[in-house]
Amino acid sequence: MEHTSIIYAAIAILYFILAAKFDIHMFQLSSYRYSRFFRWLVPGNIITGKRVMALAMIAQTFIGGYLSLGILAYCVISAWVHYSREKFKTPLVYTMRVKRLFATNILIFTVIMAASLLCAGKWATLIIGITLLLSDIVMLLANLVNTPIEKAINRYYYNDAKRIIESHKGLTIIGVTGSFGKTSTKNYLASVLAEKYNVLVTPGNFNTLLGVIRTIREHLRPYHQVFIVEMGAKQPNDIKEICDLVRPTIGIVTAVGEMHLETFKSIENIQRTKFELIESLPSNGLGIINNDSEYISSYKGLANNCRILKYSVNNKGDYNACNVEYDGNGVKFTLDTNGEKFESRLLGTGNLLNILASIAVADHLDIPIQKQKNAIARLQPVEHRLSMSRAGGITILDDAYNSNPNGAKMALEVLKSYTIGKENKRIIITPGFVEMGSRQYEANKYLGTTIASCADYAIVVNETNKEAIGKGLKDGNMIEDNIYFATSLTDARQHLGTILKKGDVVLYENDLPDNFK
Repeated sequence: MEHTSIIYAAIAILYFILAAKFDIHMFQLSSYRYSRFFRWLVPGNIITGKRVMALAMIAQTFIGGYLSLGILAYCVISAWVHYSREKFKTPLVYTMRVKRLFATNILIFTVIMAASLLCAGKWATLIIGITLLLSDIVMLLANLVNTPIEKAINRYYYNDAKRIIESHKGLTIIGVTGSFGKTSTKNYLASVLAEKYNVLVTPGNFNTLLGVIRTIREHLRPYHQVFIVEMGAKQPNDIKEICDLVRPTIGIVTAVGEMHLETFKSIENIQRTKFELIESLPSNGLGIINNDSEYISSYKGLANNCRILKYSVNNKGDYNACNVEYDGNGVKFTLDTNGEKFESRLLGTGNLLNILASIAVADHLDIPIQKQKNAIARLQPVEHRLSMSRAGGITILDDAYNSNPNGAKMALEVLKSYTIGKENKRIIITPGFVEMGSRQYEANKYLGTTIASCADYAIVVNETNKEAIGKGLKDGNMIEDNIYFATSLTDARQHLGTILKKGDVVLYENDLPDNFK
């Protein structure tokens, strides 16, 4: 075996480790779903250096020498710089699944490389090079190999979580789902119920079946009286699977909208999936639904016999917010069921709806009115969900998490409501919406039109929805000089610094996941 081949193999291993880390990261961000991973992969979002490496691979096979090794070394450095400098909003989480996948991935590549060096002669470098170029596919093969193991492990965890839940007598379990608003509602509800009960909530975005299982096994204790479970869904039956495990007696559906249409395929599928929570409730349970959501109020498939309460800011529910007054510091409103007046620091109609859902549950669980008022007055915005901050005379509205058409419209209404000076601007920074299937272009075009009526200046981030938002801005007659197309969030922030004045209001609306860049 030539010493250049040995050097080639050593550099190849280094490159593959870097590529494997990147591929697994993107796979994790794709929720370990093949369809979502391929959507990232196909447009060519492949780690820097792969195309150049193809030249090195060919050169090493047919020409030999150190030039190709130098090119390959350059690829390793390029990949390292790319991964180390890239600012990922969601870093790779080294779960046990990731560690197992990483080990199997490296093992498969090592076997291929060793077999090639021992048996393929001068073609060894070509085979190794092709394997490097297809590192994404090797990673998926490793995942396929690990699938039986992962299923067995998940089955054990599921049964253990079920045992824990069933042994916990007297626990009130509340499910919260919706296309948007579920995380905020979960947190607000937890704060209100904590006035009387010992409450556990699923942390962060632990809203998948495995996330709920992990919460139960690691955090649920005998002293907990209420367990609030956020339930996310990317496809039909996702909610039902969680309900089958935890068996909630109270369920909240915050909204139904055009989220994850690429996996759901239709709004009707989204409706049915969100209402899996209500359908799972027992006959003596309580369903609480947002009657201002078009696709909730119009849903005809509800066949559950449990009690249903509706909430609304448009006088269409059992719990209605009346005499609503917004200002830059929050909201004041009167609850029509009892005439009580509430105050909150939270902004926007969406947050007001989330508060109403919390009040409905609090009444059901006998939280005194004054304690409800105290808790609601203390509520803080959930980070990146229309939270407000001020610095240097600039008002920042941060609505960067997981945007959707309805939520964006509410945030833009808040932006529009701000009174500013003649020399000041209402500015929005947004990349638009993703995962909306065939509706994505029209939804982002409408976003552009809405921005034109609510904002004075628009900064559109990344190429993903540039054309659609730009068309909407043009149709909405926004001044061309007040539109900036940024290549990245860093570019957007740099440009913002050149136009920002004291007294301006800036809205950050959505921030694309790392695998959509």
